[in-house]
Amino acid sequence: MVRVTTTNRRGVLRAGAGLVAGGALAAGCGADQPARPGTPDPTSPSPSGTPSAPRPAGAHAAPAPRAYPGQPAQITHGPRTRPQVALTFHGQGDPRLAHALLTEAEKAGARLTVLAVGTWLDQHPDIARRILDGGHDLGNHTQHHIAVNTLPEADARKEITDCADRLKRLTGSIGTWFRPSRAPAASPLVARLARAAGYPHVLSYDVDSLDYTRPGAAAVTRKVLADVRGGSVVSMHFGYPDTVAALPDLLHELDRRGLRAVTTTELLS
Repeated sequence: MVRVTTTNRRGVLRAGAGLVAGGALAAGCGADQPARPGTPDPTSPSPSGTPSAPRPAGAHAAPAPRAYPGQPAQITHGPRTRPQVALTFHGQGDPRLAHALLTEAEKAGARLTVLAVGTWLDQHPDIARRILDGGHDLGNHTQHHIAVNTLPEADARKEITDCADRLKRLTGSIGTWFRPSRAPAASPLVARLARAAGYPHVLSYDVDSLDYTRPGAAAVTRKVLADVRGGSVVSMHFGYPDTVAALPDLLHELDRRGLRAVTTTELLS
């Protein structure tokens, strides 16, 4: 039975102190996750006139998107013959939890894929470079994290390109991946708009951790381990203390099964 250690839980609870009480955690990426009445919207734009910080002078441009021959337009998993999995994260929420999760992953030698919300990058521009400097993938999860598949064409295009512009300004690249917000897969229109914006593939997933339902760290770990196999792409989220607390045990159990957590780029390369 997977166990979350007292040490891990204590550290995570310290990192998230006050955040849970304030109700500022990011919403999940399920297709039907309405905002809670009376809860501040964590996807609201940064104050008017606050620009994204530019890419630091001398910083190398991040990798650009690339096409993977033989892979479908919407990728749900990698090769099943490889002893690797991709842990992919919705990038939003308290940056302290994001930093804690990245640090836990790096301690274990794991590399992640982060799909960042554009308004989150506006509010915390330094985190884009932190993700890349840790050896992780960074991609586009729309500008405002709204139900992009339901939008008119012009609005859906703007959601994709506005986040791409943020990433380009901060890192020199539009990011290696695009994932639609509020849906596990892109509609044909959104997939076409993503290609036009420079993303040859849409990144979906075959394992949903359901961590945004706040089931507890042990439940997050059990859910992933019940469904994961070689080549899996797992959907998880920044912004939840349970997810940070679950990560050390999850990585340990994956390692015990002979599965290594790598970036999606590595999984497909």
